Amino acid sequence: MVCSLPYQIFYGIGAFTLVCVGLYHMLVGIGTRIDVGWMLSSMSPYIWASLGVGLAISLSVLGAAWGIFLTGVSIIGGGVKAPRIRTRNLISIIFCEAVAIYGIILAIIMGNKIEDVATSKLYDPAGLGYKAALLSAGYSLFGAGLTVGLTNVACGVCVGIVGSGAALADAQNASLFVKILIIEIFGSAIGLFGVIVAIIIVNKADFK
Repeated sequence: MVCSLPYQIFYGIGAFTLVCVGLYHMLVGIGTRIDVGWMLSSMSPYIWASLGVGLAISLSVLGAAWGIFLTGVSIIGGGVKAPRIRTRNLISIIFCEAVAIYGIILAIIMGNKIEDVATSKLYDPAGLGYKAALLSAGYSLFGAGLTVGLTNVACGVCVGIVGSGAALADAQNASLFVKILIIEIFGSAIGLFGVIVAIIIVNKADFK
């Protein structure tokens, strides 16, 4: 399947940019910087920590919004035929909103873990860059944020799809609502798994 012209232009510009950046680094003698290890060790641990906090809240809100979108459309559409479903199916919206709350809680916990360190204590005395303990703390917060964020995206989509099915099923047969609601509760619990693991990772981070 051949890509359309806009996609071909986009991919072409991207490939051209990568080639130019690669050639520049090679010609000026800094080709070793095109290295994942160099990037991981040269970036400030505070950047990694801040990225983790940002990913935790942004991906969680994305998952919540996605779930609310999926559920809300079905509630509104099904409510045209059966207006009675519009009230009790709002519990699906609450489950989706809880996904964003998970991210907010973790972002607050992670933000409180970030502490100021004197410039003289940032770098390794042997001249090897940032101290290993600080890098470890930054990586831990980044990993925790990514963990809870991606988990909440999956959780929000899961709850949204199940909630959408619950609304449509309830519009047809009211007795199905409670049965599908149980499935939705288990889907919502997926987000808690990511929160628990992220809290364990965050507790190991120490900016001292």
